[in-house]
Amino acid sequence: MTRLQQWVKAGSTPQQVVLRSRLLLLAAEGKQDQEISETLCIQRRTVALWRRRVIDQGIGCVWDIAPGRGRKAKLKGKDVARIVKATLQSKPKGATHWSTRSMAEVQKVSKNTIQRIWQDHQLKPHRTKTFKLSRDPQFVEKLTDVVGVYLTPPQNAIVLCVDEKSQIQALDRTQPGLPLKPGRCGTYTQDYKRHGTTTLFAALQMAEGKVIGECYSRHRHQEFLRFLRRLDEEFPGGKSLHLILDNYGTHSHPNVRQWLKKHPRFVLHFIPTSSSWLNLVERWFAELSQKAVRRGAFRSVEALERAINEFMRVWNTKPCPFVWTASVESLLEKYEKCRRRLEEVQPGCTRRKPHKTPK
Repeated sequence: MTRLQQWVKAGSTPQQVVLRSRLLLLAAEGKQDQEISETLCIQRRTVALWRRRVIDQGIGCVWDIAPGRGRKAKLKGKDVARIVKATLQSKPKGATHWSTRSMAEVQKVSKNTIQRIWQDHQLKPHRTKTFKLSRDPQFVEKLTDVVGVYLTPPQNAIVLCVDEKSQIQALDRTQPGLPLKPGRCGTYTQDYKRHGTTTLFAALQMAEGKVIGECYSRHRHQEFLRFLRRLDEEFPGGKSLHLILDNYGTHSHPNVRQWLKKHPRFVLHFIPTSSSWLNLVERWFAELSQKAVRRGAFRSVEALERAINEFMRVWNTKPCPFVWTASVESLLEKYEKCRRRLEEVQPGCTRRKPHKTPK
């Protein structure tokens, strides 16, 4: 009785199983076949059939679902395998990937058939993802260092993820866009006017999620030194500042190294080359682009910088820290899996470059 009631209440139970369960529940209450058939609006012989079947086979037979009576599939297993293999191992003439229509034309089937096969095998030729496998000879050491700082921050210290977002363009649209309205999304013109660029130096405080940033017209070691002085003023006291940085040349300029020697509270942790995903401030840059820059219309660089500063001000009123959870072991496992696969495609492509010690 309890199992039948659970099947009736479950939203995922097929309707024919629900009907049979209700039939048996009414029978268990002592009702006759005619009364049950009238209550459920089914034939009397159906009630008698299932009562007798449950007595002979047990309650599990309620889930015996007969195959559909619709048109049977014409494609055989080998035909499906051929289409899947063609999707994975070939390309159409004059194109980079298959569409349902181009594949259907070659395989002499309908595009809906191709769509169902791709859906069953989780194939999506129209989608791609970008990646870059680091060839840094010190990849493991740098990865372990940076992830260690994320997962176990140093005591009595502040962790800052620092980077520059360069070449942010002040784009103005040639015509005003149409506003959002019910049934229609907002619009903006596909062409634009360029009014210059700016570079944003930003530091994301890992624990709290606050962002310190400044816009500069150029992207040199002089601007980086100015930003380091800003960080030194922003966080007074005896706490050390641990900076997560990439390998851009300005970060290891001789003048920068000389300044860092005079300010030992700054501790630099460099991410491996081609591993920008390891710097959490990149995630905040994505928020900035999506919510403040991409859809904006700026008639000057000053207007663009005001928009960036306003976004930072609003963000810092209610900051949202980005929490790192991946371990070194899991990342190395993914790295090795990707490396082996790339070596199968093109041997030697993941060979690490020789390390050059800066003078």
